Amino acid sequence: MAEFPEGAPIWADCVVADLGAGKTFYREMFGWDFMSAGPDYGGYTMATLDGKPVAALMPPMPGQELTPTWTLYFATTDVQATAGRIRENGGTLLMEPMSVGEFGRMLIATSPDGLTFGCWQPGTHEGFGLMGQEGSVCWSEVVTRDAAAFDAFFSAVFPVEMHAVGDPASFDYKTVRAAGESVAGRMPMPSGTPAGSETYARLYFGVDHCDDAAATAEKLGGQIVSEPQDSPFGRWAECADDNGARFTVIDMSTTKGEKPAM
Repeated sequence: MAEFPEGAPIWADCVVADLGAGKTFYREMFGWDFMSAGPDYGGYTMATLDGKPVAALMPPMPGQELTPTWTLYFATTDVQATAGRIRENGGTLLMEPMSVGEFGRMLIATSPDGLTFGCWQPGTHEGFGLMGQEGSVCWSEVVTRDAAAFDAFFSAVFPVEMHAVGDPASFDYKTVRAAGESVAGRMPMPSGTPAGSETYARLYFGVDHCDDAAATAEKLGGQIVSEPQDSPFGRWAECADDNGARFTVIDMSTTKGEKPAM
């Protein structure tokens, strides 16, 4: 069984207005194949790469307003206990803990700073079957309007520590450390971000060429939100799919500059 420490990203899914169109978009972007969980699960469709689960797409539930956003799920060994800590620390449960057949147990919540996120307690579905490679999630980070509020909340809900990267005076970036490993990041929303922009989870998907991948997203009806740029961790660009859900592509083989001290 795959091991994800509590508080580590374990899964991600995206609501799409048109499941067929969504499958076409992401198949072209990342080479994914798809497998439906069946009508009992509302059209929830697993995306796989080399036969391993990497993400999921789903149509909106009846009466649900479409919110084009990737939702990131964090691992828990006891979703009921996690729900209690979410409430105790100022979070709001949007979906109470529930069983998803034999696949596992889940909840959906919002943090005090406005992040909508999920928690997943694995059953037969153990989470990401592939990470850190082309076509799969390589990194994820929370882009927040209130960094201090997120730090306090997340470290109270999960057994994690928030570690500053580089000089906080020049750039307030922290990594989430779970079981001694850096598993995700947290950064404040950049200055100049339009008013009303909500806290969100930024998912980085590996690609072999950042500029080409960004151009492909645009060709498929999406858009380039942030133009390709270099970093010590890889060349990346933030994009949006044809529904407007944001995601980031990164070519980790093309790096520039010194990595900041941890």
